[in-house]
Amino acid sequence: MTDWAAEAARLDAADSLAKWRNEFLLDESVAYLDGNSLGALPRATSARIEDVIRREWGEGLVTSWNAAGWIDLPGRIGAKIAPLIGARPEEVIACDSVSVNLFKLISAALAMRPGRKVVLSEPGNFPTDLYMIDGLVQQGLAEQRLADRAEIEDALDDDVALLLLTHVHYKTGEVFDMQRLTEAAHEAGALVLWDLSHSTGAVHVDLEEAGADFAVGCGYKYLNGGPGAPAFAYAAFRHQEVLQQPLSGWMGHKSPFTFVDHYEPAPGIEKMLAGTPPIVSMSALEVGVDLIAAIGVDALVTKSRALSEFTRAAMAEVVPELPCVSPEDPAARGSQLSYRHDHAYELCQALIARKVIGDFRAPDLLRLGFAPAYVRFADCWRVVSELRDILDSGEWRRPEYAARAAVT
Repeated sequence: MTDWAAEAARLDAADSLAKWRNEFLLDESVAYLDGNSLGALPRATSARIEDVIRREWGEGLVTSWNAAGWIDLPGRIGAKIAPLIGARPEEVIACDSVSVNLFKLISAALAMRPGRKVVLSEPGNFPTDLYMIDGLVQQGLAEQRLADRAEIEDALDDDVALLLLTHVHYKTGEVFDMQRLTEAAHEAGALVLWDLSHSTGAVHVDLEEAGADFAVGCGYKYLNGGPGAPAFAYAAFRHQEVLQQPLSGWMGHKSPFTFVDHYEPAPGIEKMLAGTPPIVSMSALEVGVDLIAAIGVDALVTKSRALSEFTRAAMAEVVPELPCVSPEDPAARGSQLSYRHDHAYELCQALIARKVIGDFRAPDLLRLGFAPAYVRFADCWRVVSELRDILDSGEWRRPEYAARAAVT
């Protein structure tokens, strides 16, 4: 049998990104493989937030909207996210949540395709994506059509206004061919909206090369912006003049501080704004984005694949009874691996009790995420070895591990 502990030590010693782990506040006794759900805390974030609260807010008060540049945060952070997803700076803005941004862009796409009402997606897409479609269906503004991923291209017809897909599937990690499906949708006269929540910062994305129309993504996974961090929205420059988003809040106005009664949208991507930006959480997000940008997407993707390949090989040899439902080809999956077991929830809780943190996705998946900025190969081997021991000892059968918490 392979000496996986020794191999992990060798790989960690050769890891060119190892130094970046020190930029995160991590308990060395914890193996954290859930950064695809909530990223770790950058060390610089605490100092930045304290400065925002004590100096910018506490001393500067309302003057900090100008003096500290608060009013520019959404565009400034969006411009920093843009290179991570293959977009231009003027095409991305940080604002609201993924759910809210989905609603805006689905609505805008429907308005851009009069006579078409169908929003096409796949069953098993991330729930908020499907729920946002359903909300528009309930208002009589849309029709939902779901097609299995192998049949998506066949489901594109003259009724489809928008194809809405998540680039990396949240359960299996399977990656869609963004360019091929975008081209297919355009040939059918439809627009395309990509959810990049499980991609940005760990997977290659090039929206411009793919010809994408719209995209959304979250700030709290691989961008390490903190729990509930603001999301981002992307609208290709070619669409911005005609784009009409439905939430006509004052920050999306052409001149919000003229305080006129009539709404006139801002030019460009700024029209995606609605309410007042949450400055404290925006500031935390900027720290995480700066850190990921400094490391570089190419290096992050390379390490992500190495981590997942190491884990996949070790699991296949040491815990062969758990089938992996993620694609074998690392280029065909995101920065995660998912394993099926009838008692995946209990296994996950038993691992957490041993300070090995992955997560569970109903009904039966144990999901391991590889945030390459800070995950070590030793962490990956620890998950495998602890899982083997938990299965052999039957520890997962303890009653407390079957008690479902509110967040699973």
